[in-house]
Amino acid sequence: MLVMRLMFSGPGIINDMIEKIGLPRIDWLTEPLNAKIVLVLINLWLGAPYFMALMTSILTNISRDLYESADIDGATGFHKFFHITLPLVFYSTAPLIIMSFAYNFNNFMLIYAVTDGGPVNPEYRYAGHTDLLISWIYKMTLDQQQYHMASVVTILIFLMIAPIVAYSFTRTRSFKEEDLIQ
Repeated sequence: MLVMRLMFSGPGIINDMIEKIGLPRIDWLTEPLNAKIVLVLINLWLGAPYFMALMTSILTNISRDLYESADIDGATGFHKFFHITLPLVFYSTAPLIIMSFAYNFNNFMLIYAVTDGGPVNPEYRYAGHTDLLISWIYKMTLDQQQYHMASVVTILIFLMIAPIVAYSFTRTRSFKEEDLIQ
């Protein structure tokens, strides 16, 4: 993350390459929209290997017999994908995707290491343009000593996220089948 911060900073290598092709330097981390785009790109870059390894292992564990049976029944590639591959991949990955959602909702380290919540947003109290709720709480406690406000926001975050995650997790097939085994 720190390397990416240096790459996208004003004198960074990304701006050097942009300048070499004749375009003006871009304020990647000081313009609000650009900073948000950079954070999304970095998060995709950091998360892609995990999900590629996950998907590869799941796809290699799908039995070839299912596809052979589908071929015998005359299924097209479209039908095989939507009736065999996709359901089996979602069955295996649904709990992990839900956990990744909860993790990314509070992905403090990316924000802190790359933009520190900046650029500054005068419309929000103690929060910058790229702050998440968790980085905003961090700033309220360590920078502003607003412990009472930070604790209220933390409780509200939990009350919003916990029911969504619990409901989503209980709706997955893997959770339902685990209940049946016991």
